Amino acid sequence: MATIYVVRHGKAAAGFGEHADPGLAALGRAQAEATAQELSPLGPLPVYASPLARARETAEPLAALWDTAITIEPRVAEIPSPMSQLAQRSAWLRQVMNGGWSDLDGELQIWRSELVNCIQRLAGDCVVFCHFIAINVLVGAARDDDRMILFAPDNGSVTRINNDSDRLAVIELGRSAQTSVN
Repeated sequence: MATIYVVRHGKAAAGFGEHADPGLAALGRAQAEATAQELSPLGPLPVYASPLARARETAEPLAALWDTAITIEPRVAEIPSPMSQLAQRSAWLRQVMNGGWSDLDGELQIWRSELVNCIQRLAGDCVVFCHFIAINVLVGAARDDDRMILFAPDNGSVTRINNDSDRLAVIELGRSAQTSVN
């Protein structure tokens, strides 16, 4: 059994409908530093991050404190959008967030399954830097809940999950915050 510290990236410099891969805003960099300080006493542990800039940049301060490399893990990336136009992506995400996973197509079901399988198979305690929807996928899998959104993890918050016998269990949800898709 491993404890997975799942971190939502710091505040991005642009929203889902504004930029395909924004880095962190100044506030996001401060959140990344604060999260590194919060997690520092636990390690060093392996550090994984989504390939997206905001997640990688959030992981960097902790990896520097621990003098460890960041392993890029594509399976913990943001939910894949079926369209590339940014304004349409944002509208699509707002719409699907109100439903459940069973309402969505096969490609999104595969993404969800691969994300859960990735976390279930991590062999030891580690930190994973990822995204709002990805964290909700893991909480939903742990609670056997089909809803896409179960809580609103704040930027830089840490959700603790165990992966005992290929079953996820929520130990503690991270801080919540009012979040909107933009």
